[in-house]
Amino acid sequence: MRLLQEPPFELTYDDVFLIPARSHVDSRMHVDLTTDDGSGTTIPVVVANMTAVAGRRMAETVARRGGLVVLPQDIPVDVVVEVISWIKGRHLVYDTPIVLRPTDTVSEALALLPKRAHGALVVVEDSRPVGVVTEADCAGVDRFTQLGAVMSAQPVTLPAGIGPQDAFDRLASARHRLAPVIDERGALVGILTRKAALRATLYRPATDAGGRLRVAAAIGISGDVAHRADKLLAAGVDVLVLDTAHGHQERMLAALRTVRGLNPSVPVVAGNVVTAAGVDDLADAGADIVKVGVGPGAMCTTRMMTGVGRPQFSAVVECAQAARRRGVHVWADGGIRHPRDVALAVAAGASNVMIGSWFAGTDESPGDLQHDADGRAYKENFGMASARAVSRRTADDSAYERACKALFEEGVSSVRMYLDPARPGVEDVLDTIVAGIRSACTYVGARTLAELRERAVVGVQGAAGYAEGQPRG
Repeated sequence: MRLLQEPPFELTYDDVFLIPARSHVDSRMHVDLTTDDGSGTTIPVVVANMTAVAGRRMAETVARRGGLVVLPQDIPVDVVVEVISWIKGRHLVYDTPIVLRPTDTVSEALALLPKRAHGALVVVEDSRPVGVVTEADCAGVDRFTQLGAVMSAQPVTLPAGIGPQDAFDRLASARHRLAPVIDERGALVGILTRKAALRATLYRPATDAGGRLRVAAAIGISGDVAHRADKLLAAGVDVLVLDTAHGHQERMLAALRTVRGLNPSVPVVAGNVVTAAGVDDLADAGADIVKVGVGPGAMCTTRMMTGVGRPQFSAVVECAQAARRRGVHVWADGGIRHPRDVALAVAAGASNVMIGSWFAGTDESPGDLQHDADGRAYKENFGMASARAVSRRTADDSAYERACKALFEEGVSSVRMYLDPARPGVEDVLDTIVAGIRSACTYVGARTLAELRERAVVGVQGAAGYAEGQPRG
């Protein structure tokens, strides 16, 4: 990447733009978005380890589309181990269905339906699907009505092993939006929507050497780091992430050396830093990937509280250059508001881009779906340095220690993340991100992410230039 001109100030994503060039890439579908940092992702998207964002449902869905989810460090390690095992058992194409019985009630169904973007659950008897229930089936019905009275009986089914395109054609010809998937015994093994079948032909899942979905997990730099890392490695985690707000400190370096001493066979990520010196020190301590970003996150108040941080685009450029010299990689963590920002982060040198709050307002995030006074659906989000997160993280401390730590917060404790009615699922958001970065590659003339980083020419713009690029009304 090269800048048209060197500005006298640091740059955010809003300050820059990609300049089109003569291109030999005639279709966005000819662009390969596979990353080269050892994480195994086939699209450059990593879901940040935020409690309100990254859970088992998010991990399953994102990995199926080629991304990676980092499970938070605040979750007890035994729970994380169980979640890793669950994710490893998910199918690469079929979704994991919500299952209830005919005698269960509409009230129980309504509590579970928001957990799936397709808004459906399967009614089973003796492991066999006997009906499908959607939100429309539950509308205007007494909440204590049994599902057997409202379900769509004798649903169309798909045989296990059917290819995604064949499944799409069969659903389209039957004019059905979704169908249960059954094995040769008629037992339910999954559910597949028409859109999911289409996506399965356009995306490649992020899989490990055994063909199972990939998942990462975070570790803090306090406590028994070796014990937690050892348990996660034994559970089959695919990437270890050592995470703290200020990654360029002695405790991080010591924790990183401890984890490297376990001889992990998976990539080790550490951060966050915003300088070349930080990259050098983390690389010396054993990091394969360095997380870059201090203060750009939507839930982070670090810059307003402390004045510490750095505009994200400039931070990624400098850190990526240092990483290349050391033979390591960087993840751009935070500051992503639009698909363009992902393309710019990769152009700046990032191998993957971490996104948190944008994904909080989706069906797959762990929070419960709520509605405001106007009926608009939302989920609560909070920063990982907020008082809310700190109180969870310090639950085992004394009351005095918790009270002391609660005084020093650098994050938002509660904000409503409204679901976009047109794009309520994380896969809908991934579609927009992937479409944006594929198109960016065609404009630049890049068939791979490495070519994008090499060929990108970036210009600097003022606020008026950024405003000019926004759609109107």
